[in-house]
Amino acid sequence: MLEVLKWVLAAFMTFAGVMHFVSPKGFERIVPRQLPSPRGVVYVSGLFEILGGVGLLLPFSQHVAAWGLVALFIAVFPANVNMAVNDIPLGKTKLPRWAHWVRLPLQGVLIAWAWAYT
Repeated sequence: MLEVLKWVLAAFMTFAGVMHFVSPKGFERIVPRQLPSPRGVVYVSGLFEILGGVGLLLPFSQHVAAWGLVALFIAVFPANVNMAVNDIPLGKTKLPRWAHWVRLPLQGVLIAWAWAYT
């Protein structure tokens, strides 16, 4: 079961990372204003999502990729908080305000999920 979940996480992260390059504007909106170059932040986070997703599937890099994803999930948490506090849609989809707040604890689930592969 852990092996299947690893593939699911890898696919999810790789897809999310690719979307940072395909449709960066939606992600730029949630970057906290205190950070410089929102587009750069989006591209860097997208690159690390792709590297983490692919890295999980390679035995020689799984450990490092999993730790990288844990760090990434922690690093992007302020963007998720910004999204919730300011009710910012991701892309064209506007979620109900409560959904942004429910999403925040899910970051802990993602951290635990990646941690399982460290």
